Amino acid sequence: MLTTKRYEYLEFDRIAVHPTVGNHRQVNQSKVAHLESDILKNGLLEPLVVWERSPNEFYLVGGFHRATAIKEIRGKNPGYFDRVDVRVVAGEHDEIRALNLKLNADRLDIKITDYFETVIYLNNVNWSSERIGDFLDKSSAWIDEIIKFAPMINESLRAKLEAGEMSWSRAKEIISRTLSAKPGEEKAVMDEELAKQQSKVIKPLTFKSAFSHFDKIKRSNPSATYTLKLDDISSLLKVLQGKAYNKTDVKAVSAIFPELFPKKGGKAS
Repeated sequence: MLTTKRYEYLEFDRIAVHPTVGNHRQVNQSKVAHLESDILKNGLLEPLVVWERSPNEFYLVGGFHRATAIKEIRGKNPGYFDRVDVRVVAGEHDEIRALNLKLNADRLDIKITDYFETVIYLNNVNWSSERIGDFLDKSSAWIDEIIKFAPMINESLRAKLEAGEMSWSRAKEIISRTLSAKPGEEKAVMDEELAKQQSKVIKPLTFKSAFSHFDKIKRSNPSATYTLKLDDISSLLKVLQGKAYNKTDVKAVSAIFPELFPKKGGKAS
């Protein structure tokens, strides 16, 4: 059972990296540099998370960028951060793998590909989709999709997913077509699908631009009001999401919020 055993002030050099419980993404050096400066100025405000696999045997589970920054600091400043604050956890190897992914999943930039190996591993050690989903705050249906499709992801597909050049829906579509291909034609179908240029959805309105606009109105004209129907709210949400909207939705939103569409101009009432 996964538990937090204690909080401790631990010698930094005693914390190792386990070969199967590591960072899910290559360390971002610019982030490390920022953390190095921040930790030197303010100290380690958030403890590292370490797994005590056996008494006095510690492995890093969460805080890989912070740990790298501390290594940089120690290399330039001997004697600094000989000890660091840590949260010591205990549990079975599969639970620690899951915790490692969960801690990484709190980042804003995590991608679906970061889930693949751990979800497949947990499934192989008999975690149910429901248990994996509950632990990672995901639906069991989403977990089932990874279990079904991730083993078929090749390097080209994965690279496109990680670069944001392909949606997860499109990747599933390609894999489904490959699986339904005639025997011996799977690779040809995969190559053909990958060669197709995925059309890029151009959103008529982004959340960032809408938020920025209304924030300016809030500061300049706090009493500004809008009158909306339920259908108008639905249209606005669909347009902001950039999916499942149509011309009627765009027309409805632009009629109420003309200032969000530069070509039409207008003011809030």
